[in-house]
Amino acid sequence: MSQKHLKEAFISNLNGTSLLEISVGLSLPPLCLLCRGLLLILYHLHCGKPVSSRAYSLLLDFLVLVSPLLFSCTVLSPVLFFLPVILAAFCAGIFSKICSQRKQETRVPFGQVVKEFQQTSLDPKYVPAITVFRVYVNVLTSISILAVDFPQYPRRYAKAETYGTGVMDLGVGAFIFGNALVCPEVRQKSRATQPKFSNLARQFFSVWPLVSLGVGRLLSVKSMEYQEHTSEYGVHWNFFFTLAFVRLAASLLLAVFPKNKSWIVALTLAALYQLILNTTSLKAFLLHGSSGRDSRVGFLDANREGLLSLVGYLAIYLASVQVGLWLLKCRGSVKGWLRALWVLALAVVVLFASLHVSQAHTDAVSRRMANLSYCLWVIAHCLMLFVFFVATDLTLVFTKLLVKGSSVPCSWSVVRPPNSDKKLGTEAAPVGREDELPHLCLISAVNKNQLLFFLLANVMTGAVNILVDTIHSKAAFALCILHLYMFVNCSIMSVLHAKNIVLKFW
Repeated sequence: MSQKHLKEAFISNLNGTSLLEISVGLSLPPLCLLCRGLLLILYHLHCGKPVSSRAYSLLLDFLVLVSPLLFSCTVLSPVLFFLPVILAAFCAGIFSKICSQRKQETRVPFGQVVKEFQQTSLDPKYVPAITVFRVYVNVLTSISILAVDFPQYPRRYAKAETYGTGVMDLGVGAFIFGNALVCPEVRQKSRATQPKFSNLARQFFSVWPLVSLGVGRLLSVKSMEYQEHTSEYGVHWNFFFTLAFVRLAASLLLAVFPKNKSWIVALTLAALYQLILNTTSLKAFLLHGSSGRDSRVGFLDANREGLLSLVGYLAIYLASVQVGLWLLKCRGSVKGWLRALWVLALAVVVLFASLHVSQAHTDAVSRRMANLSYCLWVIAHCLMLFVFFVATDLTLVFTKLLVKGSSVPCSWSVVRPPNSDKKLGTEAAPVGREDELPHLCLISAVNKNQLLFFLLANVMTGAVNILVDTIHSKAAFALCILHLYMFVNCSIMSVLHAKNIVLKFW
């Protein structure tokens, strides 16, 4: 077999992993974020100031926020279930150190701090968990698209051929989900004077980079004879085209239907699509082609996976719009977000129960078809990850109340009630975002140029695959390549962020 066919076989005919393993893996990013925040607060407690060096800040963020995820999906994947316990114990140790150090400096009772925490006001216009969610989906996707070509990346994490729940299967849906959280329909308030199809017009202008990237990827893959997984999207289709089409179609539907009822449209689309799959020959066509022998004759037949799965991805996008609208309702207090956590947790339970029913009575999860079970699975896990991030942010808010003047980039600013200043012996924090220091946060850096980050990851992945025999690489070499690949990409984003450069002109 040629090198191209070897690599294609290496990522084909896989069956995914368990829902439990994916859920355990999703607990790692919030724990990494919590660990980074507690380390910054501990540093402030000892030194009386935040980390001021750009180099040290980038190194700390990379080693704590990115590197553990790289290890967890490669050489440490056999002990994945122990990693959250180890990280949680490490975070507990740091928190205990902060508490013991604080007791030596203040006599304010711990119970009083808890009471003040419940009364604490937060910036109602900023939900850091949305930013962190989108950035981490991008980071995890960037890690996986190169790591999957190395033998150290477990085959069960790669995309399943037809049915199954691989980590990369979730990543595709999560990317759609994260995009919808900040779409124009979510960010803009309804105005009576606003034209009905104004957002659709904006989307037509904003998706042309995605279409251009899709065309560029198609031409480069075909011209260089780069390995392809045809059953993923088809012969000519790719994820950039999917994302562009979904954004346009969603804007059209949201111009017709009320956006606060988008979950009904999403459920209707997913249910009707599943009904058609089960009652017609559409499923057989999607899986085996028009002739039943995996034919690829004609544009529709050649790209049937990419074209037909658009319905499922559109349903995920519309459901995420509903989530985004609900999240951006003004909740200016810790109490408000604690209540929101309970609602989100309940929604996750309902979605997982619905997923169980869907798999038992309709069809198993299939990213290739983007069926009803796939939609429920993606939304359930995305909401679960979001719950983890919100819980992490609230934990950091509480810890910042313990340490006067401490700050953590990309987390909630603490806006204390007027009567809390004397009780806690601290000064009131100003209303604002703590990620305004441009050189102190890798998350903010990636967030400013997310499309560029993803594009660079794709380009560097292609370069590595052309230059390196990935499927025969040893563990040490693979880890070096993956760390260098991610560090270069993160460093470029950090430099652009420090210079306040945003490469977006559409």
